[in-house]
Amino acid sequence: MDQRELVERAGHGDHDAFAELVRGAIARLDATARLILRDPELARDAVQEALVGAWRDLPGLRDPDRLDAWLHRLIVHSCLDMLRRRRRRPQEVELGPFDSMTVVGLESDVADREVLNDALRHLNPELRALIVVHYFLDLPLSETAEILGIPTGTAKSRLNRALAAMRVAIDGEPNREATSLPGGQLA
Repeated sequence: MDQRELVERAGHGDHDAFAELVRGAIARLDATARLILRDPELARDAVQEALVGAWRDLPGLRDPDRLDAWLHRLIVHSCLDMLRRRRRRPQEVELGPFDSMTVVGLESDVADREVLNDALRHLNPELRALIVVHYFLDLPLSETAEILGIPTGTAKSRLNRALAAMRVAIDGEPNREATSLPGGQLA
């Protein structure tokens, strides 16, 4: 059975068809939510909220071939809504398993991951969502902008701002070449 038929069946209330549709997406949605929210418990809540919204709004999905992009949009918005509702909560980082890694490179990989997590932590949720959707989900900038509901030009400028902020968080000083505008002004 193809995806289009599953979407149509799920849109008419078929629970099994909906379960089949989201079965492959749940891990990606959870990983996205964990990167944006930085808390595994909140991420699970965001995934559940997004899937409930998907079930409720599935009959209104205009293009069944865009289901994955639609689900990513729902999870990003669910995460951002959750962050708006919750002011400040200690952030926990759960490192993945290191089974396939060699012991020699383990320390540098952990250090690199900590540096990246710290740089992401310095970003506001909207910029963090942009970085996660574009780089971690490996989506083109136009699709990233569509998922976030912003114009592509806005996504480009925000991406530059986010990368500059991450450079500052990592290096401790702004990269003048990366953050300068024509005429020598700094971004």
